[in-house]
Amino acid sequence: MRGGSRLGRHLGLLALACAIVGGRPGDEPHLANVRQLTSGGTNAEAYFSADGQWLIFQSTRGGRACDQEYTMRVDGSDVHRVSTGTGKTTCGYFFDHDRRIFFASTHGADTACPPRPDPSKGYVWGLDPYDIYTADRDGSHLRQLTHFGVYTAEGTLSPDGRTIVFTSLKDGDLEIYTMRVDGSHLRRLTFTPGYDGGPVFSPDGRKIVYRAYHPADPSELADYRTLLAQHIVRPSRMEIWVMNADGSDQHQITHLGGANFAPSFTPDGRRIIFSSNYRHPRGPGARNFDLYLVDLDGSHLEQVTTDPEFDGFPQFSPDGTHLVWESGRHAPLGELNVFLADWRP
Repeated sequence: MRGGSRLGRHLGLLALACAIVGGRPGDEPHLANVRQLTSGGTNAEAYFSADGQWLIFQSTRGGRACDQEYTMRVDGSDVHRVSTGTGKTTCGYFFDHDRRIFFASTHGADTACPPRPDPSKGYVWGLDPYDIYTADRDGSHLRQLTHFGVYTAEGTLSPDGRTIVFTSLKDGDLEIYTMRVDGSHLRRLTFTPGYDGGPVFSPDGRKIVYRAYHPADPSELADYRTLLAQHIVRPSRMEIWVMNADGSDQHQITHLGGANFAPSFTPDGRRIIFSSNYRHPRGPGARNFDLYLVDLDGSHLEQVTTDPEFDGFPQFSPDGTHLVWESGRHAPLGELNVFLADWRP
């Protein structure tokens, strides 16, 4: 795949200049030469360019009250803001052979940061009024792609570069949709009441992995809908699901309990890597998310990271030789940084 050999040479030359921050040998045997690429604030959802040389990510760097989108080289250098600097952004991605980007932003609804959810509701996520925008890779020529005016985010790209899969509240529930990269051919894929989100295509484009919470108990469903009416969701119970790219054959992969999210396929398409706190779903340890691997039939669950802080949002480089993810390791409480490692299958 494109950019593989160049990525390896580039990172090899820069290894001495990067901070080696892995744990004791053997703690995380799939990860070698772990490098911290960011420092300060919350830095999350870093995704590779198709050539493997760049990352796009969201950050509160510089003391910002809410996230903006940035790009940087895979060694952490050459950081540039590519969103407007107003509103709040999330879920950036390269497309059009890395000449353009798309991301979700609230700036069309309000240039200020959206208000935080009421802390009396407990741990909840705000469903802010994002829409999806496209721009040139430097942030110029910004164009609004969706016009739904409600939470529309979590977008990722199909391997052929033609289709965006995303999550939206446009029909009154959190459902997964696809559309062409020009916004045409909108198609809804999920219909079960509850949260369906975080969709990612398989390497061959035939399947989509995603997170889901489908409350079966009437009282739980009523609570979910009450929160949804307030534009918030409680993400403490989610499992990993897979479906075909046309929405057929939707089936549950994990049955772990707790919050399982941010799934992505391994480069061969045979396994799923995801983040979970299922070992400590409640209490002070609930923030201890780790990365796990699992087969497509739910078997052979394997822990990848072991740090006691948050580890999440994993993605493999286009050639499958590196893993990027976000972690709270070696940082003050509340700080999150982008890490990169050589991947050992």
